Amino acid sequence: MLGDLAIEVTKMCSFKFPRLLLCLWLITLLSLTSSTESAPNYSADYCFNTTLFTANSTYQTNLNLVLSSLTSNSTDSNGFHNASAGGNTPDEDVVSGLFLCRGDVNTTVCQDCVATAKQELLRRCPLNKAAIIWYDECILRYSNQSILATINEVPGFDLPGSQNITEAESDRFNDVLASAMNSLATKASNSNSGKKFATEEDEVTSSKKLYSLGQCTPDLTVSDCYRCFRSAIGDLPTCCNGKQGARVVLPSCNIRYEVYPFYNITSASPILPPLAPQGEKKLSSLTIVAIVIPIAVSVVLLFIGCCFFCRRARKKYNTLPDENGGVEITNVESLQFDLDIIEAATNKFSEDNKIGEGGFGAVYMGTLRNGQHIAVKRLLVRSGQGAVEFKNEVVLVAKLQHRNLVRLLGFCLGGEEKILVYEYVPNKSLDYFLFEPSKQGELDWSKRYKIIEGIARGILYLHEDSRLRIIHRDIKASNVLLDDDMNPKISDFGMARIFVVDQTQANTNRIVGTFGYMSPEYAMHGRYSVKSDVFSFGVLVLEIISGKKNTHFYQSELAEDLLSYAWKQWRNGTPLELLDPSLRNSYSRNEVIRCIHMGLLCVQENPAHRPTMATIALMLNSYSVTLPLPQQPAFLHRSRAKLNKPITELESDQHTSQSKGWSVNEASFTEIYPR
Repeated sequence: MLGDLAIEVTKMCSFKFPRLLLCLWLITLLSLTSSTESAPNYSADYCFNTTLFTANSTYQTNLNLVLSSLTSNSTDSNGFHNASAGGNTPDEDVVSGLFLCRGDVNTTVCQDCVATAKQELLRRCPLNKAAIIWYDECILRYSNQSILATINEVPGFDLPGSQNITEAESDRFNDVLASAMNSLATKASNSNSGKKFATEEDEVTSSKKLYSLGQCTPDLTVSDCYRCFRSAIGDLPTCCNGKQGARVVLPSCNIRYEVYPFYNITSASPILPPLAPQGEKKLSSLTIVAIVIPIAVSVVLLFIGCCFFCRRARKKYNTLPDENGGVEITNVESLQFDLDIIEAATNKFSEDNKIGEGGFGAVYMGTLRNGQHIAVKRLLVRSGQGAVEFKNEVVLVAKLQHRNLVRLLGFCLGGEEKILVYEYVPNKSLDYFLFEPSKQGELDWSKRYKIIEGIARGILYLHEDSRLRIIHRDIKASNVLLDDDMNPKISDFGMARIFVVDQTQANTNRIVGTFGYMSPEYAMHGRYSVKSDVFSFGVLVLEIISGKKNTHFYQSELAEDLLSYAWKQWRNGTPLELLDPSLRNSYSRNEVIRCIHMGLLCVQENPAHRPTMATIALMLNSYSVTLPLPQQPAFLHRSRAKLNKPITELESDQHTSQSKGWSVNEASFTEIYPR
């Protein structure tokens, strides 16, 4: 249409020299507009390499049908459409796909973006059964699994801008950004316009504004949409701190902010109702009073009723018995499940559904009525630990949203039952693949390196990037779960502890965790800090590289453990002797040696000599960072009977802080201090 208009303008301008400059300007403007609409701005893409299809197969036929349906429906006014094909053939031939256009773009831009995305995705991922591509204006994805009405937070990409904010405006900018993101998540999740889309315009200074945008696929529920936004927002401090603009894209949602209007403000603004014509007769005062008073009374009564029932519900369901009195979990009440739903999902905690057992209870796989799989952690009924660990996990994990942490879906309190409901992670735990000879071959070096990176990102989020500063205290292979794409997710926060404000370490009378992973200052003196988790991470890295448990050398009757063996090989100049034999034919020599070097830095005896998780993340992502030489690791003398066993004594902790006047009462978690 714009091309035809340009031709007409050209004809109109022929041989009319007084109007020549104006005509040329109009043609140029139309040409630029047309070019802008037909050239979407590429952001990122991801080809899932777990499954491939054969050229000219049934899957390819179904994929072509789905993509054709998506492109032909890209003029949908909602900017969203999903399609599927197959079903009469085996499950692997079923294809589902969807597209989502940005909420402020018109149908022409949406159509062009979807068409471009289709061609580019087929070029970049020609034989992949699942793929996704992001543009500024749209997202297109397809899979051999159902993706409709399902929240997906991985893969994700952080796209920081190049310009930094000034130090003078840093605090103000971050405050405005945090407020804008929280507002976006709430507004977009609860949008009833058919588009889960919202924008914000906020004033940073008198001369600078912040423009932000958030959108999730409209097939998601309000709670899933909100959780996806929280996951995306949780990445901003890690990737984009101090940047004037940034974007985080996930399969189910995306967020963006800039200091300039990058979206169509007119299209994104809510439509106001039309004003009444001047000649229209006004309502009488009596009519207005008759309408307003009953409505006001109804609203007041409804509010009072809601408050009454909410208060009763909190008293009934949200109070946990404790020696020092009940503790209300008011910040997670929206996540509560009924016991009968959990029992139905797990077939009344059938042994056939049991998938694991930990120090505080069994874990069951369950299926909700909507088909969603869940992992149910049923805490021991008569355990003195149970109530404490239950309150700890609910309060902590409900506040944490990161792609490398297991997501808490809810909890249940019924009678004596204390239950936690987590997302189901299908590939079990890292130790299942790492230490099982028949499974070790499934973890090639690229997967192991990705797992190391993911664990590091998860711990960094706990230590520095979440709203709370959290020490996990039990980082080990069995507490790292693996999803469909072998992405690691840290689990089991029952032993975690919150640090407040500028607190750097704490002392405890109880030692919790697993021997072999515990730092020496914690195991012997009860002192723990972020460097305690760093030590555990170092042990885990060496296990991932070697494919051996930290206790392997004791069990083989050698007078040394994994740390001393790794140190001996490092000192002898033969670090690759530590490498798992199953990796010898395919690995990156530089990456392996760098990871061994980093692991040895993490397990040094002096906590001050260990790197922080922020430094570790930098080591993993940049070869330009020079690593210091490691010193001899801490060698602890432990009895074989205690190796690799969790310790769960429950006595009160005593905290220390650099600043006086701050303290934490661990009997109550109703008040959490933000950093």
